[in-house]
Amino acid sequence: MRHLLSIEDIEREDIERILGSAAFFGDVADRPIKKVPSFRGRLVINLFYEASTRTRSSFELAGKRLSADVLNVVSSGSSVEKGESLRDTVATLSAYGPDAIVIRSPHAGAPQLVARWSPAGVVNAGDGKHQHPTQALLDLYVLRQRIGELAGRSIWIVGDVLHSRVARSSAQAFMKLGAEVTFAGPPTLVPPELAALGCEVRHTLDGLGDADVVYALRLQHERMREAFLPSLAEYAACYQINSRRLKARQLLMHPGPVNRGVELSGDVIDGPQSLITEQVRAGIVVRMAVLVEVLSGSHADTPQVERLTPEPQLA
Repeated sequence: MRHLLSIEDIEREDIERILGSAAFFGDVADRPIKKVPSFRGRLVINLFYEASTRTRSSFELAGKRLSADVLNVVSSGSSVEKGESLRDTVATLSAYGPDAIVIRSPHAGAPQLVARWSPAGVVNAGDGKHQHPTQALLDLYVLRQRIGELAGRSIWIVGDVLHSRVARSSAQAFMKLGAEVTFAGPPTLVPPELAALGCEVRHTLDGLGDADVVYALRLQHERMREAFLPSLAEYAACYQINSRRLKARQLLMHPGPVNRGVELSGDVIDGPQSLITEQVRAGIVVRMAVLVEVLSGSHADTPQVERLTPEPQLA
């Protein structure tokens, strides 16, 4: 795989290979020494134009656990603040000879442009309202670890679907593995045209109890340019996932960060059905697997994941 830009661009066999690699790295993560040595001397640049805790930190850890050199570049404090364009920034960073560039941008399509401008492999860490493919892959990884195959499973994605790249990429990933996906939320945030993605669209939570998995989304106020809701209190009253709405057999997911008391109540966030912490933990091993794919695609002499071995253990 040369780049990972969108879930739409990859096949089920690609997904299965990445999830298999992630499972290998999950076993490595349980060992005292968590690194594999095969990517020494490779350079991974994390270029983040948006604030991030989970995605940025997990990509940094993923690169370091693969023994790569990792350079983190954020817009704040860089020449971006002086007006440098994305193309010029990429040209500057490409002069360092990176093997992979991980980019998060508020602009849809930015990773595709970087892939055209740089010889490095490119990973989309989130672009506008478009895609967040590594989040989708880690969501698949967590669910497969917990409930096995997804074929025939019902997954409801509830909340601000309109502004969510996670909703789009994760829904596509779930459906590639056979799940049935429903989008639910107020009409302003779940417009009917979203059904074109192959998902059912609902504007109430009637039927939520039939879902196997409930995936709540954050209200993305930073992407809203008009009034989409009468009030947060009304949204919570109609769409908040709480202990009254979440059935005992259902699993709960959320990509973070969570607005406690808005899309989720505190009791379900911290409850036994919540997979939120597992999603965070899975971010490292899944992004390790993605970097292996991209770095292997960039260099024919890179060993495949089956041949990767952890650093020698100390007696």
